[in-house]
Amino acid sequence: MTHPSAASRPTQAVVLAGGQGSRLRPYTDDRPKPMVEIPGTGTPIIGHQLTWLAEEGVTDVVVSCGHLADVLQKWLDSADLPVSVTTVVENEPLGRGGGLRYAAAHLPHPDRPWYATNGDIWTRFSLRDMADFHTERDAVATLALARPRIPWGAVQTDGFGHITDFIEAPPSTFEINAGVYVFSPGFAALLPERGDHERTTFPRLAREHKLAGFPIPQGAYWRAIDTAKDLTEAAKELAALSR
Repeated sequence: MTHPSAASRPTQAVVLAGGQGSRLRPYTDDRPKPMVEIPGTGTPIIGHQLTWLAEEGVTDVVVSCGHLADVLQKWLDSADLPVSVTTVVENEPLGRGGGLRYAAAHLPHPDRPWYATNGDIWTRFSLRDMADFHTERDAVATLALARPRIPWGAVQTDGFGHITDFIEAPPSTFEINAGVYVFSPGFAALLPERGDHERTTFPRLAREHKLAGFPIPQGAYWRAIDTAKDLTEAAKELAALSR
Protein backbone atom coordinates (compact mmCIF):
# COMPACT_ATOMS: atom_id res chain seq x y z
CA MET A 1 0.00 0.00 0.00
CA THR A 2 1.39 3.40 -1.03
CA HIS A 3 1.76 5.98 1.73
CA PRO A 4 0.43 9.42 0.76
CA SER A 5 2.24 12.72 0.93
CA ALA A 6 1.08 16.27 0.37
CA ALA A 7 2.92 16.23 -2.99
CA SER A 8 0.60 13.49 -4.28
CA ARG A 9 -2.53 15.57 -3.73
CA PRO A 10 -4.02 17.18 -6.84
CA THR A 11 -3.80 20.92 -7.43
CA GLN A 12 -5.90 20.79 -10.62
CA ALA A 13 -9.51 19.86 -11.30
CA VAL A 14 -12.19 19.53 -13.96
CA VAL A 15 -15.76 20.76 -13.38
CA LEU A 16 -18.32 19.20 -15.73
CA ALA A 17 -20.75 22.06 -16.25
CA GLY A 18 -22.46 21.26 -19.55
CA GLY A 19 -25.77 19.81 -18.37
CA GLN A 20 -29.08 21.28 -19.53
CA GLY A 21 -30.81 20.93 -16.16
CA SER A 22 -34.24 20.30 -17.69
CA ARG A 23 -35.67 19.28 -14.28
CA LEU A 24 -34.64 22.66 -12.86
CA ARG A 25 -36.74 24.72 -15.25
CA PRO A 26 -37.62 27.60 -15.24
CA TYR A 27 -34.33 28.39 -13.44
CA THR A 28 -32.36 26.91 -16.36
CA ASP A 29 -34.30 28.60 -19.16
CA ASP A 30 -31.67 31.35 -19.41
CA ARG A 31 -28.64 29.79 -17.71
CA PRO A 32 -26.85 26.45 -17.42
CA LYS A 33 -27.49 24.35 -14.33
CA PRO A 34 -24.22 25.28 -12.50
CA MET A 35 -25.18 28.97 -12.83
CA VAL A 36 -28.36 28.54 -10.76
CA GLU A 37 -27.99 30.41 -7.47
CA ILE A 38 -28.41 28.74 -4.10
CA PRO A 39 -31.18 30.86 -2.50
CA GLY A 40 -29.91 33.23 0.15
CA THR A 41 -26.26 33.09 -0.95
CA GLY A 42 -26.18 35.28 -4.07
CA THR A 43 -23.70 32.81 -5.54
CA PRO A 44 -24.27 30.16 -8.23
CA ILE A 45 -23.51 26.49 -7.58
CA ILE A 46 -20.23 26.69 -9.51
CA GLY A 47 -19.11 29.63 -7.38
CA HIS A 48 -19.47 27.50 -4.24
CA GLN A 49 -17.59 24.68 -5.99
CA LEU A 50 -14.64 26.84 -7.00
CA THR A 51 -14.35 28.24 -3.46
CA TRP A 52 -14.35 24.70 -2.04
CA LEU A 53 -11.74 23.49 -4.54
CA ALA A 54 -9.49 26.45 -3.68
CA GLU A 55 -9.85 25.71 0.05
CA GLU A 56 -8.70 22.14 -0.72
CA GLY A 57 -5.47 23.20 -2.41
CA VAL A 58 -6.61 23.44 -6.05
CA THR A 59 -5.06 26.26 -8.11
CA ASP A 60 -6.16 25.41 -11.68
CA VAL A 61 -9.64 24.39 -12.88
CA VAL A 62 -10.90 23.43 -16.34
CA VAL A 63 -14.64 24.09 -16.67
CA SER A 64 -16.31 22.01 -19.38
CA CYS A 65 -19.25 24.03 -20.76
CA GLY A 66 -22.15 23.03 -22.99
CA HIS A 67 -25.73 24.30 -22.64
CA LEU A 68 -25.74 28.14 -22.70
CA ALA A 69 -21.93 28.13 -22.42
CA ASP A 70 -21.69 31.88 -23.07
CA VAL A 71 -23.67 32.68 -19.89
CA LEU A 72 -21.27 30.62 -17.77
CA GLN A 73 -18.17 31.99 -19.51
CA LYS A 74 -19.34 35.57 -19.04
CA TRP A 75 -19.82 35.02 -15.30
CA LEU A 76 -16.42 33.32 -14.96
CA ASP A 77 -14.77 36.23 -16.78
CA SER A 78 -16.37 38.84 -14.53
CA ALA A 79 -16.22 37.08 -11.14
CA ASP A 80 -13.38 37.41 -8.65
CA LEU A 81 -12.33 33.75 -8.65
CA PRO A 82 -10.06 32.03 -6.11
CA VAL A 83 -8.52 29.76 -8.80
CA SER A 84 -7.22 30.05 -12.34
CA VAL A 85 -10.02 28.91 -14.72
CA THR A 86 -9.89 27.66 -18.31
CA THR A 87 -13.15 26.97 -20.14
CA VAL A 88 -13.65 24.42 -22.91
CA VAL A 89 -16.75 23.86 -25.04
CA GLU A 90 -17.64 20.63 -26.82
CA ASN A 91 -18.36 21.43 -30.47
CA GLU A 92 -20.41 18.23 -30.67
CA PRO A 93 -21.77 15.97 -27.93
CA LEU A 94 -19.06 13.53 -26.82
CA GLY A 95 -20.94 11.78 -24.00
CA ARG A 96 -19.91 11.91 -20.37
CA GLY A 97 -16.68 9.97 -20.84
CA GLY A 98 -15.69 11.74 -24.04
CA GLY A 99 -16.43 15.12 -22.48
CA LEU A 100 -14.30 14.31 -19.46
CA ARG A 101 -11.42 13.18 -21.69
CA TYR A 102 -11.69 16.36 -23.78
CA ALA A 103 -11.64 18.57 -20.68
CA ALA A 104 -8.74 16.65 -19.12
CA ALA A 105 -6.63 17.35 -22.21
CA HIS A 106 -6.65 21.03 -21.18
CA LEU A 107 -5.31 20.47 -17.63
CA PRO A 108 -2.00 22.31 -17.07
CA HIS A 109 -0.19 19.27 -15.65
CA PRO A 110 -1.13 16.07 -17.56
CA ASP A 111 1.50 14.09 -15.64
CA ARG A 112 -0.12 14.81 -12.26
CA PRO A 113 -3.34 13.58 -10.55
CA TRP A 114 -6.55 15.59 -10.75
CA TYR A 115 -9.97 15.99 -9.21
CA ALA A 116 -13.26 16.13 -11.10
CA THR A 117 -16.74 17.08 -10.00
CA ASN A 118 -20.14 17.26 -11.62
CA GLY A 119 -21.35 20.84 -11.95
CA ASP A 120 -24.54 20.29 -9.91
CA ILE A 121 -22.94 19.02 -6.69
CA TRP A 122 -22.85 21.23 -3.62
CA THR A 123 -20.73 19.68 -0.92
CA ARG A 124 -18.08 20.23 1.74
CA PHE A 125 -15.69 17.50 2.82
CA SER A 126 -11.90 17.03 2.82
CA LEU A 127 -10.63 16.42 -0.70
CA ARG A 128 -7.17 16.10 0.82
CA ASP A 129 -8.34 13.09 2.83
CA MET A 130 -9.93 11.64 -0.31
CA ALA A 131 -6.67 12.12 -2.26
CA ASP A 132 -4.71 10.35 0.51
CA PHE A 133 -7.25 7.49 0.46
CA HIS A 134 -6.78 7.24 -3.33
CA THR A 135 -2.98 7.09 -3.01
CA GLU A 136 -3.02 4.56 -0.16
CA ARG A 137 -5.06 2.15 -2.31
CA ASP A 138 -2.92 2.67 -5.41
CA ALA A 139 -6.15 3.33 -7.31
CA VAL A 140 -6.43 4.70 -10.84
CA ALA A 141 -9.78 6.32 -9.99
CA THR A 142 -11.59 6.99 -6.71
CA LEU A 143 -15.28 7.92 -6.42
CA ALA A 144 -16.73 9.79 -3.48
CA LEU A 145 -19.68 7.83 -2.09
CA ALA A 146 -22.74 9.48 -0.53
CA ARG A 147 -25.64 8.03 1.39
CA PRO A 148 -28.49 10.35 0.42
CA ARG A 149 -31.67 10.73 2.40
CA ILE A 150 -34.73 9.03 0.92
CA PRO A 151 -37.26 11.80 0.16
CA TRP A 152 -40.17 9.85 1.69
CA GLY A 153 -40.94 8.78 5.20
CA ALA A 154 -40.17 5.13 6.00
CA VAL A 155 -41.77 2.65 8.37
CA GLN A 156 -40.27 -0.10 10.48
CA THR A 157 -42.21 -3.29 11.11
CA ASP A 158 -41.70 -6.28 13.37
CA GLY A 159 -41.84 -9.95 12.40
CA PHE A 160 -45.62 -10.00 12.81
CA GLY A 161 -46.28 -7.13 10.41
CA HIS A 162 -46.95 -4.53 13.13
CA ILE A 163 -45.58 -1.06 12.44
CA THR A 164 -43.14 -0.16 15.22
CA ASP A 165 -41.79 3.21 14.08
CA PHE A 166 -41.99 6.02 11.52
CA ILE A 167 -38.72 7.54 10.25
CA GLU A 168 -38.83 10.81 8.33
CA ALA A 169 -36.41 10.95 5.33
CA PRO A 170 -34.05 8.18 6.47
CA PRO A 171 -30.59 7.74 4.92
CA SER A 172 -30.45 5.25 2.07
CA THR A 173 -29.05 1.80 2.89
CA PHE A 174 -27.04 2.05 -0.36
CA GLU A 175 -24.08 4.29 -1.14
CA ILE A 176 -24.20 6.15 -4.46
CA ASN A 177 -21.67 7.81 -6.75
CA ALA A 178 -21.49 11.33 -5.28
CA GLY A 179 -20.17 12.97 -8.46
CA VAL A 180 -16.73 13.86 -7.04
CA TYR A 181 -13.57 12.03 -8.14
CA VAL A 182 -9.80 11.68 -7.80
CA PHE A 183 -7.98 10.44 -10.90
CA SER A 184 -4.38 9.32 -11.39
CA PRO A 185 -2.44 10.82 -14.34
CA GLY A 186 -3.01 7.80 -16.62
CA PHE A 187 -6.79 7.80 -16.20
CA ALA A 188 -7.57 10.19 -19.06
CA ALA A 189 -6.05 7.78 -21.61
CA LEU A 190 -8.52 5.09 -20.47
CA LEU A 191 -11.56 7.25 -21.21
CA PRO A 192 -13.54 6.75 -24.42
CA GLU A 193 -13.30 9.49 -27.04
CA ARG A 194 -17.09 9.26 -27.21
CA GLY A 195 -19.53 7.61 -24.86
CA ASP A 196 -20.06 6.97 -21.18
CA HIS A 197 -17.09 6.05 -18.98
CA GLU A 198 -19.45 4.74 -16.30
CA ARG A 199 -20.38 1.87 -18.65
CA THR A 200 -16.87 1.23 -19.97
CA THR A 201 -13.87 2.61 -18.06
CA PHE A 202 -15.24 2.31 -14.52
CA PRO A 203 -16.41 -1.33 -14.81
CA ARG A 204 -13.05 -2.28 -16.34
CA LEU A 205 -11.14 -0.63 -13.48
CA ALA A 206 -13.45 -2.30 -10.95
CA ARG A 207 -12.61 -5.73 -12.41
CA GLU A 208 -8.91 -4.87 -12.10
CA HIS A 209 -9.36 -3.66 -8.48
CA LYS A 210 -8.13 -0.23 -9.50
CA LEU A 211 -11.37 1.62 -8.65
CA ALA A 212 -11.80 2.83 -5.07
CA GLY A 213 -14.78 4.26 -3.19
CA PHE A 214 -14.29 6.97 -0.55
CA PRO A 215 -17.29 7.31 1.81
CA ILE A 216 -18.06 10.97 2.47
CA PRO A 217 -17.61 11.35 6.24
CA GLN A 218 -20.77 11.21 8.33
CA GLY A 219 -22.04 14.71 9.02
CA ALA A 220 -20.33 16.26 5.98
CA TYR A 221 -22.63 18.27 3.72
CA TRP A 222 -23.56 16.82 0.31
CA ARG A 223 -26.43 17.53 -2.05
CA ALA A 224 -27.01 17.10 -5.78
CA ILE A 225 -29.04 20.04 -7.14
CA ASP A 226 -31.43 18.35 -9.59
CA THR A 227 -34.80 19.97 -8.95
CA ALA A 228 -36.36 23.15 -7.56
CA LYS A 229 -37.05 21.23 -4.36
CA ASP A 230 -33.30 20.59 -3.99
CA LEU A 231 -32.69 24.34 -4.14
CA THR A 232 -35.26 24.95 -1.41
CA GLU A 233 -33.81 22.20 0.77
CA ALA A 234 -30.25 23.50 0.23
CA ALA A 235 -31.30 26.97 1.36
CA LYS A 236 -32.94 25.51 4.50
CA GLU A 237 -29.88 23.42 5.30
CA LEU A 238 -27.58 26.38 4.77
CA ALA A 239 -29.66 28.45 7.18
CA ALA A 240 -29.50 25.64 9.76
CA LEU A 241 -25.72 25.31 9.36
CA SER A 242 -25.14 29.05 9.83
CA ARG A 243 -27.13 29.29 13.08
